[in-house]
Amino acid sequence: MTSPETAAQPEFTLRRNVTAPRDRVWRAWTDPAELTHWHHPAKVSTPLDTIVLDVRESGAYHYTMVNDENGDEYPTAGTYLLVDEGKRLVFTWGLPEDDPAESPVVSVDLAPSGDATEVILHVRGIAGEPGDDNVYDGWTEALENLAAHLEP
Repeated sequence: MTSPETAAQPEFTLRRNVTAPRDRVWRAWTDPAELTHWHHPAKVSTPLDTIVLDVRESGAYHYTMVNDENGDEYPTAGTYLLVDEGKRLVFTWGLPEDDPAESPVVSVDLAPSGDATEVILHVRGIAGEPGDDNVYDGWTEALENLAAHLEP
């Protein structure tokens, strides 16, 4: 059952099939050496030396995305709320100074799909729609980067 508070929150879901086994996709989400290659939109990088992941419930993470054209930095941080090894991650997502209790929540579910893995990304607490050149498009591009990074 949906509460009035939950129903009023903006949210969106993205799905992407990735040609890689689920454990490989999981590692891409939880290993800084993997995350650096894909966890950003187009024309942005996530330098390895900015990534810190404490992948456990209540563990914190942070990274900084850098605009490749002008050097602008986009620090990002949050807390892992749920870690179901190889299957599901749920974490807050925002600026380092944001109150995690008021931050958007991202869930990532990994479902086997033949020789691929379906990545189901759900963001609750922030609006996103195709063509917004921001949150929705940024996550879409990141998932495209993930798929390209993991292609055999």
